Amino acid sequence: MNDETKKQEAARWFEALRDRICAALEAIEAEFDPQEPPRFARKPWQREGGGGGTMGILKGRVFEKAGVNVSTVWGEFSPEFRAQIPGADSDPRFWASGISLVIHPRSPLVPAVHMNTRYLVTTKTWFGGGSDLTPMVPDEADTRDFHAALEAACVKHDPTYYPRFKKWCDEYFFIKHRNETRGVGGIFFDYLDGDWEKDFAFTRDVGEAFLAIYPALVRRHMRETWTDEQRQHQRMRRGRYVEFNLIYDRGTLFGLKTGGNVEAILMSLPPDVSWP
Repeated sequence: MNDETKKQEAARWFEALRDRICAALEAIEAEFDPQEPPRFARKPWQREGGGGGTMGILKGRVFEKAGVNVSTVWGEFSPEFRAQIPGADSDPRFWASGISLVIHPRSPLVPAVHMNTRYLVTTKTWFGGGSDLTPMVPDEADTRDFHAALEAACVKHDPTYYPRFKKWCDEYFFIKHRNETRGVGGIFFDYLDGDWEKDFAFTRDVGEAFLAIYPALVRRHMRETWTDEQRQHQRMRRGRYVEFNLIYDRGTLFGLKTGGNVEAILMSLPPDVSWP
């Protein structure tokens, strides 16, 4: 398989996964309110330097704001950014494709979640991504089942993946200025550049694991009642989400520094937040 075919295969997968995830979330909204189920509003965009993507936003009764984006972009890194990207210091040209989603449920009893997977090409090539869960009200069963799904995806490919990528996630999604974690973790991986077929298969299985477990967690809690105090606590926890994404998140910084669509990049921010 040549390099161009690999790019096409990866980009097609991310778009297909997007369609399946959007359909799964819309099905949940239809179960909750069969009369007027909302659907994703999709907005395509073009990148001036090359490529583009589609931003998808769902605003419903279960999902206060769910954003599912795909993009495939190419061009050259800016001089100040080249040294931070493997393989770009000697040649600034790049190609990148991926899916990125953040879901902020309306109920504080339904956990927020993030997932992204991507394929990058410079003079080097690699896969990266992961998924992490952010409950507003702790639930041991949700945490256990979420991690079990990701662990199963990892173990299928390499017994060292889960402990390595779980540790990486815990360290990455740590809000340093608050001295606290963003949520209950998950997995995070990057620079996966061994065997392309195997790495791509693992990346696909991360997406499949997310698609299998997260809708199940939503259905577990979406009809439970919550209190005003829990809702306010949710707003406070969402504030931590904003702080992490704007200060530390590499995906946000990558998008902003490569001329990405600002609206799509910042779709991860929650719709209703408060700080003390």
